[in-house]
Amino acid sequence: MQVNTPDWVKHAVFYQIFPDRFARGKQPRKSHLQHSRWEDWHAAPTLQGYKGGDLWGVLENLDYLQDLGINAIYFTPIFQSASNHRYHTHDYYQVDPMLGKNGAFRELLVAAHERNIKIVLDGVFNHSSRGFFFFHDVLENGPNSPWVDWFKIQGWPLSAYNGEYPANYSGWAGLRALPEFNHDNPEVREYIMEIAEYWMHFGIDGWRLDVPNEIKAPGFWQEFRDRVKAINPDAYIVGEIWEDASQWLDGTQFDGVMNYLFAAPTIAFTAGDRVDIEKVKGSSYQPFPPLYAKEYGEKIKHLLQLYPWEIQLTQLNLLASHDTARLLTIAGGDKPSVELSTLLLLTFPGAPSIYYGDEVGLAGGRDPDSRRGFPLESHWELDVLEYHRKLIALRHAHPALRTGSYEILYAEGTVYVFARILGNEEIIVAVNIGTAPAFVSFEVMGLKSKPSKLLYGSADVSWNNQGESIQLSLNLPDRSGCILG
Repeated sequence: MQVNTPDWVKHAVFYQIFPDRFARGKQPRKSHLQHSRWEDWHAAPTLQGYKGGDLWGVLENLDYLQDLGINAIYFTPIFQSASNHRYHTHDYYQVDPMLGKNGAFRELLVAAHERNIKIVLDGVFNHSSRGFFFFHDVLENGPNSPWVDWFKIQGWPLSAYNGEYPANYSGWAGLRALPEFNHDNPEVREYIMEIAEYWMHFGIDGWRLDVPNEIKAPGFWQEFRDRVKAINPDAYIVGEIWEDASQWLDGTQFDGVMNYLFAAPTIAFTAGDRVDIEKVKGSSYQPFPPLYAKEYGEKIKHLLQLYPWEIQLTQLNLLASHDTARLLTIAGGDKPSVELSTLLLLTFPGAPSIYYGDEVGLAGGRDPDSRRGFPLESHWELDVLEYHRKLIALRHAHPALRTGSYEILYAEGTVYVFARILGNEEIIVAVNIGTAPAFVSFEVMGLKSKPSKLLYGSADVSWNNQGESIQLSLNLPDRSGCILG
């Protein structure tokens, strides 16, 4: 079957925002929360405390994001919830009052669209929370509740809070705070479909789906896609799948997934033995053991063969998220590792996603430390911000970096070189992860031009004819990368 994906995603650079931690609106518009006891913004985040970030804060920083080159935002959940991360949904139809309610979101959505910035929301449809009205009714009325069959209940009485007794219902990852929906119930299925449709009519540009692999009901995601795309054929549907997602990327369900299969080898290649294993051990992705260029190239080649090209171009590529430690911390504070990873991210097929704060050098360990408050400008790493701006601008300026083919030219030792080719535009990207300068010379096949203008980074470049073949010679500084056009 023909695979169709939204064209705008192929040209997008996403910015992931954890709303409680990005920015507090400067205008005191939270009339009922002006004197709330927020956690200190710059103190270490806690599992349960709020720092008071809101959607007005995002609205007031749209110029900053636009200047960075961002043209799409993915928000972690914004619906009413009694948790700072809002994966414990109370009401799917209401934006959390602490974030500004539906009115603030409407204002933000309009302003973002005026700047041609798309907005994608997090859909948490596998489970709700103990505060969700339908589940609360079950807690109050037991087997007499009209919504008993909305959840996976095994016995009575339910014990939603007292850990001394069995919960007697299914919760995500065994957590009684997150009662799972019974997706085999047609009423539950319809309820979720209507939520998706409501926010599409509201004007959002797509859904990121939380743990969609947990929903086993036959045809569920096919129907979800059909109903979302009926409202907006260009809507983006991206799933949180950490491994091979082939069964969901057949053209009938998702347009892409969060591409941890790109993140893991890229970090293992650029950071190598600097990776702090304690920060990644037990995770659903493995940016270790260290990789050299040949092994990295093999993993990238395998990844690019997993899915149709239309799907590759709408993968959500990332290096870190709210579910991982931040890359700078994973790499033991090594800034070149972050820059080299970012270079590979922004030159790879698919939509790159920047986790808020990474572009100014924000560190952070495992959850909740990876969800720190966005730093004051006086604490920004300006060199990190500058190379993010340059790389994003280059991606926007060169169509080959967005939709061009990906051809590995050389992968040996510490040096990895590839080309992005679209029509007559040919771009070469080279990376040396080694701690010593590297000189390489190799035959190049299939290029019409000889890209030699340095668009980014530094290198000595020369092209030579060797009989009927063309040789490219590169002298690359240690721990460096470059882009040639």
